[in-house]
Amino acid sequence: MPDLTAFPITRRWPAKHPDRIQLYSLPTPNGVKASIMLEEIGLPYEPHLIDIGANETWTPEYLALNPNGKIPAIIDPDGPGGQPLALFESGAILLYLADKTGKFIPHDVHQRYETIQWVFFQMAAIGPMFGQVGFFHKFAGREYEDKRPLQRYVAESKRLLGVLESRLDGRDWIMGEDYTIADISMLGWVRNLIGFYDAGELVDFASLKHVPAWLERGLARPAVQRGLNIPARG
Repeated sequence: MPDLTAFPITRRWPAKHPDRIQLYSLPTPNGVKASIMLEEIGLPYEPHLIDIGANETWTPEYLALNPNGKIPAIIDPDGPGGQPLALFESGAILLYLADKTGKFIPHDVHQRYETIQWVFFQMAAIGPMFGQVGFFHKFAGREYEDKRPLQRYVAESKRLLGVLESRLDGRDWIMGEDYTIADISMLGWVRNLIGFYDAGELVDFASLKHVPAWLERGLARPAVQRGLNIPARG
């Protein structure tokens, strides 16, 4: 049985099944990337709910795993060479799990890097810009009298959706016929933008054709539906 006691986070969130991948997360657009991927690949894992509203990511135990204080993070007790591996950053987790299982990433080197570039596109653009729309449209930022920040992030989010719309023209998935970690990285964010953030009208989502169809295909996957609600909120 693997010994995870070297990781301080396991003192606050004990592992009932230390032989399984330990997931520390919350069902946010970033968090569900990891849970959807874990559901898709079928590896045993144990989810732990991290309450960001209670600042649990800023506890010493959590910061020992992720010094950036964000979710998600994982510990794989059976990492490279059979040694435990701790990882944070959702994009890194997606890539690691894809490489570990050989699933949802092309084996062809050219297509592999093309897939990775779209994951980076999500990390660098989709996530930050959609998140700012959420802040300025739904959360505290909506009270700001100056609407220029909201207008800026809405315009950029519309542009990014246009990039996705062009990419998906003639394709079922970001990489064509095959569903990959590129799709997994973006599904939660697009769903959140038009759902929880209620920004569909702001970004003219109804004017798009390919992105809504792609989102519907993604959300129809059973593993995606399960992953969107893991870890279960109390």
